[in-house]
Amino acid sequence: MPRRLISTGSPFEKTAGYSRAVIDGDFAFVAGTTGYDYATMSMPPDVTSQSRNCFKTIEAALKEGGFTMADIVRATYYITRPEDADAHFAVCGEVLGDIRPAATLLVVVGLYKPEMKVEIEVTAKRRTA
Repeated sequence: MPRRLISTGSPFEKTAGYSRAVIDGDFAFVAGTTGYDYATMSMPPDVTSQSRNCFKTIEAALKEGGFTMADIVRATYYITRPEDADAHFAVCGEVLGDIRPAATLLVVVGLYKPEMKVEIEVTAKRRTA
């Protein structure tokens, strides 16, 4: 199976030279995804809404590549404020509670834009059974 690139259609993907996801065989590698709301073309102010939007974008990219959220095996979370961790983890529990991928949380000084509070990247492996 040839490598396949998944795009959200954002002009930034071409400008920055990346894909939302890369499908390579039974693996999907989803790029760091921020909480941008593509329906309203805005960034919500709170980490809970941003985390939910991250997962919506990730789910859409996985679906386009023939994967489901249940295929996620690894997640990395980047947050800009340690005090947002509990709210972010609550969303993770809602979305990934039964999937339980290997995960890492990093608190970083900042993301690309100051309004960005969270970024999530995942790796998925297609289930064969």
